[in-house]
Amino acid sequence: MNSMNAIALSGADREKAWLKILSAYRKPHLGRSTFELAVTLVPFALLWVGAWASMRFGFWLGMVLIIPAAGFLLRLFMLQHDCGHGSFFGRRRLDDWTGRAIGVLTLTPYDYWRRAHAEHHASAGNLNERGVGDITTLTVVEYERSTRWQRLGYRLYRHPLVMFGIGPAWLFIFKQRLPFGMMRSGALP
Repeated sequence: MNSMNAIALSGADREKAWLKILSAYRKPHLGRSTFELAVTLVPFALLWVGAWASMRFGFWLGMVLIIPAAGFLLRLFMLQHDCGHGSFFGRRRLDDWTGRAIGVLTLTPYDYWRRAHAEHHASAGNLNERGVGDITTLTVVEYERSTRWQRLGYRLYRHPLVMFGIGPAWLFIFKQRLPFGMMRSGALP
């Protein structure tokens, strides 16, 4: 059954058809994962070297090369994310070491990030379990009970310049480098 036939069905039959179609993609495939890592890492490395080498001829070529390099770096973080969930290679040890290696390039300490991300998934959307990895969210009642200064702080915190500018810089430059409270058993979380 192909996807067009699945769309024509209704209700429970459609759900079963989609589950059957998607089941082929449920388990990781070592060859495909290796291929995806290679087609991301090799172009990233070539663009990185190209940007570095272009410094002999002026920095404009390097400025052009860093745009696609940034895209490949984002893709590397996505692969690291899948490693953190244990779903990239489907082998925890291989996923963890691959995630750690990628973490060097993405400037994201893998073990800290994996633990914080797992806590985020465990509590996301539950206002009674707010914490690690969450963007601070107040209910209307909490906001109304706040002082004027707390409201101003909350509104500044939620401003796009903070959320998409200062916030990521804070997270990647400081918070992930100094993971106080997360490292309880020595070097590993």
